[in-house]
Amino acid sequence: MSDAIKHECGISLLQLKKPLSFFKEKYGSSLYGINKMYLLMEKQHNRGQDGAGFASIKYNMSPGQRYISRVRSAESQPIQNIFKTINERIQKQLEVSPNLLSNPEQLKQEVPYVGELMLGHVRYGTFGKNSIESVHPFLRQNNWMHRNLIIAGNFNLTNVNQLFDNLVDLGQHPKERADTVTIMEKIGHFLDDAVSKIYKNLRREGFTKAEASPLIAERLKLSKILRKASKNWDGGYAVAGLLGHGDSFVLRDPTGIRPVYYYSDDEIVVVASERPAIQTVFNISYEKIKELEPGHALITKRVDGTQIKQILEPQEKKSCSFERIYFSRGGDHEIYQERKDLGRALFPIVNKSIEGDLENTVFSFIPNTAETSFYGMINAVQDHVQKILTEKLNDSEKLNIGEITKMLNLKPRIEKIAIKDAKLRTFIADDTDRDDLVAHVYDITYGVVHSTDNLVIIDDSIVRGTTLQKSILRMLDRLGPKKIIVVSSAPQIRYPDCYGIDMAKLEEFIAFRAALKLHEDRGTKEKTIGKIYKNCQRSLKDQIEVPPNYVKAIYDPFTDEEVSTKIAEILKLDNIKANVEVIFQTVKGLHIACPKNLGDWYFTGDYPTPGGCRVVNQAFINFVEKNNERAY
Repeated sequence: MSDAIKHECGISLLQLKKPLSFFKEKYGSSLYGINKMYLLMEKQHNRGQDGAGFASIKYNMSPGQRYISRVRSAESQPIQNIFKTINERIQKQLEVSPNLLSNPEQLKQEVPYVGELMLGHVRYGTFGKNSIESVHPFLRQNNWMHRNLIIAGNFNLTNVNQLFDNLVDLGQHPKERADTVTIMEKIGHFLDDAVSKIYKNLRREGFTKAEASPLIAERLKLSKILRKASKNWDGGYAVAGLLGHGDSFVLRDPTGIRPVYYYSDDEIVVVASERPAIQTVFNISYEKIKELEPGHALITKRVDGTQIKQILEPQEKKSCSFERIYFSRGGDHEIYQERKDLGRALFPIVNKSIEGDLENTVFSFIPNTAETSFYGMINAVQDHVQKILTEKLNDSEKLNIGEITKMLNLKPRIEKIAIKDAKLRTFIADDTDRDDLVAHVYDITYGVVHSTDNLVIIDDSIVRGTTLQKSILRMLDRLGPKKIIVVSSAPQIRYPDCYGIDMAKLEEFIAFRAALKLHEDRGTKEKTIGKIYKNCQRSLKDQIEVPPNYVKAIYDPFTDEEVSTKIAEILKLDNIKANVEVIFQTVKGLHIACPKNLGDWYFTGDYPTPGGCRVVNQAFINFVEKNNERAY
């Protein structure tokens, strides 16, 4: 997407079911688990570039020996930095014990990070919180092995304040109101409670304190702990956790907003936020990798294997459609086809815009992530040309050689119009000079677009429109087309996201600004804003459990086409000579192309949880009151 937004974190969890010696013998490396975790995290690097973390648990360590290790980084290359640290620690120990890598058990005893249970996290920080303290995994330490808890996740909760107050009511003193800390302390509270109750029962049964420890691990029911802890969570989440004695879990929210995929056999259990990461790293076929169902948890026990447990009642599935449009890598065969279908669905609208003039139309894409949708659009163009040719050939009475030749030569004009100059950096702070530099971020191809041409450019989505306005349209206009048609494979983004994506402020959306301008043109702006503002205030004051999304009223008087036309007017600066049109995907087209990911709240305002509507109403209050802060 041309407007960069911060977005989804990624999780990786790996349990080795066999001793390290098994992997040394079969795969030739005592570091099999660490190597796989490095690859899992790198294959999800697209999901997090502000920070990364890794934690491991060692099985069967004696008291006094270190069994938990964690390393985090907020450097510019965080994954590389983490595994450089791990490698340096291994190399240092090899200087003392040169044959360490050939003895897996000795390696585990002497080197941190080498264990049987591992959790990795790649992170996009939101709202400027990119310090090392904000990087997952988080660690809750305790001298009781069972009470040690490590947490990492891909989530945002909408009701952190409520959950924070609940913790205070339980007698806790959380160090901050962050959702990660809140989740960890909530789980930790019920974990402590469960361990204490099991221990008391074991003591009544006559076991000593030392004898009780391994039995606590056997009797501990993670599913019960998770049910109690997550009872009031509102948001989208995939939360992964490790316990000090070697159990683990991954819990998915009841509407399936955040993605979770897993694979299990007699050697490993692996979990990741994206299916292709597992496919590639372990060379596993698509069919063998499963999606964790909404409201369910995958639980691994050190001795009892893998379990799938329902933790919360599943709701109507509303998996995030942005995963398919943009966030996930396109290597997943379903996502690849869906992105092509998104592009294909747009061609009839584009063809109407160019008035069927394929001879004088050039097709391209910006940025590179829109390439797959571009292929889908071109496939639709080719099918259209084939249809016209077939109709001409069937109409034998009007057939002539000239027309046949012309039709056979008709094909879409495909060009690589823009290439981002990765070396170019903006170093001037003054807005005027800075805008001029931003306009040259892309190198463009001259000589392929003529003054009689339409230029069709497809993008993943249009969020703020800033890059389009200040860079891309100015750049494309230098090519001299008569018309520039910007096509978004996603519908108009109208509402904030509160489940993980950094899209929190209404006034930043170009669609919202266009709707306000339409109201201004009609003389209804002040009245409409005032009415929505009062409704939003009353909703929050009365603490309505499931409030309406009052912000929908800002768009109600206008068609999608009217909003798109106004967006084009806003984006076209006075120095742009070409006509500019903006075309968006329809919500119906989105659902047809991505039938398994129907989460569309940022387009429609139909939030899957009550907290979503509270957030959008608060966002409108913030807009009116000019509060430059998050709405959740």
